[in-house]
Amino acid sequence: MQNTVHFVLQGKGGVGKTLVSTILAQWVKAKAPDALRCYDTDQENTTFSRYKALNVKHIAVMTEARTIEPKRFDALMMDILEADGNCVVDNGANTFSPLMAYLIDNACFDLLRESGRRVFIHSIVGGGDTLHDTASGFATTAQKTNAPIILWENEHFGLLQTPSGRLFTESQTYTDHADKVRGHVKLSERSSETFGADLKKMNTARLTLDEVLQSDKFNVMEKQRVKLIFRDIFEQLDGIAW
Repeated sequence: MQNTVHFVLQGKGGVGKTLVSTILAQWVKAKAPDALRCYDTDQENTTFSRYKALNVKHIAVMTEARTIEPKRFDALMMDILEADGNCVVDNGANTFSPLMAYLIDNACFDLLRESGRRVFIHSIVGGGDTLHDTASGFATTAQKTNAPIILWENEHFGLLQTPSGRLFTESQTYTDHADKVRGHVKLSERSSETFGADLKKMNTARLTLDEVLQSDKFNVMEKQRVKLIFRDIFEQLDGIAW
């Protein structure tokens, strides 16, 4: 894992972008401990930047008038290009459209590739009531970019299937863009009373897996369940052809 740039993009809020960013960052760090840089462009919910162990840099793209200034994304690109290493960028729903426009208008994916970076887009599609909006976000991302996509299927809101029972991966929305999907990661639905509660406890405290395993605020079973969640996701990430 060397000189990769990972953009976590989804236009709908509250579907697990920061969760994906934190897990992804920890996986990348495990592969290359001294070469990780993380960025948070969310202007309303700067959750990613609160994970102190990941040393996340917040990129301020909002003006005093509370509007997004696209040119402020220059700071993000300059920072990524300044040094070699792996980068994870968590982009909030409020900056999804401006960042997408910036990346496309400025041919940023081409620039990154020309500078020796390998770019990946991570798109989260959720189940249940979030399926329609997140599927649209996936389609928009696939239509506007030529970078390989890692599809994260978040079952926390329900299975990724229509009321008629058709799976998202069987839908026209998916098949139209399947050639751009490099890999899949499933965030499997687990018991909310055990696994869900433990993950929530971890995220509320803004802790990484290593911090949880070293903390006296988590008992041995809570640590075991968090470890199982991460092991499952890390194994899926390991199986992708990066």
